[in-house]
Amino acid sequence: MSNTPTLLIVDDDPLIVETLSMLLAPDFDIVSAPSRTRAVDAIRALPAPPPLALVDLGLPPMPHRPDEGFALIADLLAHSPKMRIIVLSGQSDNSNARRARTLGALEFIAKPADPEHLRRVLATALGPAAERNGDHLIGTSEAMQALRDRVTQFADAPFPVLIAGESGAGKERVAQGLHAASRRRSAPFLTLNCAAIAPTLIEAALFGHTRGAFTGATGQHAGYFEEATDGCLFLDEIGELPLELQPKLLRVLENGEFQRVGETRTRFSHARILAATNRDLPAEIRAGRFRADLYHRLSVFTITVPPLRQMGDDRLQLLDHFRARYAHQTARSAFTLSAEALALWRGYHFPGNVRELKNIVIRLQTKHFGNEVSAAQLEDELDRRATLPSAAPSPPPPAVVDDSEVRIAEAIDALRGDGAFNLDDALREQERCYVEAALQLADGNVSRAARLLGINRTTLYNRMEVLGLPRTTPTPGI
Repeated sequence: MSNTPTLLIVDDDPLIVETLSMLLAPDFDIVSAPSRTRAVDAIRALPAPPPLALVDLGLPPMPHRPDEGFALIADLLAHSPKMRIIVLSGQSDNSNARRARTLGALEFIAKPADPEHLRRVLATALGPAAERNGDHLIGTSEAMQALRDRVTQFADAPFPVLIAGESGAGKERVAQGLHAASRRRSAPFLTLNCAAIAPTLIEAALFGHTRGAFTGATGQHAGYFEEATDGCLFLDEIGELPLELQPKLLRVLENGEFQRVGETRTRFSHARILAATNRDLPAEIRAGRFRADLYHRLSVFTITVPPLRQMGDDRLQLLDHFRARYAHQTARSAFTLSAEALALWRGYHFPGNVRELKNIVIRLQTKHFGNEVSAAQLEDELDRRATLPSAAPSPPPPAVVDDSEVRIAEAIDALRGDGAFNLDDALREQERCYVEAALQLADGNVSRAARLLGINRTTLYNRMEVLGLPRTTPTPGI
């Protein structure tokens, strides 16, 4: 029996199928199909589902639309949740790529594809073994074991889970683990980052819209609640959800009811809601920015993801994990750490958590593949501001002057003016001042400015766009 992995190729162009088969035959046993129905029939006829699928979006009977391809992704994952799907399509606009990944595709490659790049992507999709087997959480520390126990305990409950933790700590991995460990694992797992979409578009994204519901709505579209069907909907950065939209989310959480934008028909969702935040939601409630009833509805179960600094030598296991992944992905020998660099690694606090650790590994593998990394070379990649002790105690803060009466008097004067006062304009100007001040203090670095303002970087980009401020040029990097 052959040990060569099986690759399913789904494309209605016989020339493309023939070319791909000739190109990939040395590495895979090829099974091909020209349509969604033929693809499903093909995998049902196999003794075991193929581990990989390479699919086009434009399939008959609608080859000029991506709908059949999207449906095929769901069909394949319903048949084999562990199948790794790579989309190879000429319908390569960003919205199609995002939708394909949301439905479960691992990667999106635009046609025409570079053959060597395609080979590398397929090879990477076969590993690493830990992720193929569904182990979403890496580490053996007491904190990680407790986190795994919580995931196992809550996985099959139908109620919402609120996942709290610092930025970069791995909240989405916990959500994926909850889904993978549940009976819903064969149903869709969809993700919406509430901070990465304009506030005016979030309602349509969540609930869908009808044709003509707003400018640019040229057709009707289902939202995330419909597309999630009986699966899980992960709402990342839930603390960024606009206050005016929160009652509508509360309604669908309470009884599953929602309406598309521009429609009066009531629809029902059976999706399980997982939400994540790095904000202190009780503090947001006190500040009037988050509804208490929504918080209590979302936090039926709560999982707190510990920061990496509390997870001991898990940082060594994560080092091994990401080093192996990116060595395999780049087809280059892995770097190693000297004894001094290893001690530095174990003592570093990783203020950016697992996301920072992963990015450090990517940079080290790119710069020092196959070589031993010294402590000095490693130190160049670390955020030393988080580890250097203060040179001297901070001076006492200046006395705080209560100028509320002065500000109230100024507001009264503004309101008694010529009647042209507009609260939205006044608040927008105040917001502009703070945003511009933060950007000046951060020397134009949007990430640092966002931290100064206490908001997410993507949220700051959205607000800069609304305020008409130019986007600063980001510093090159990974």
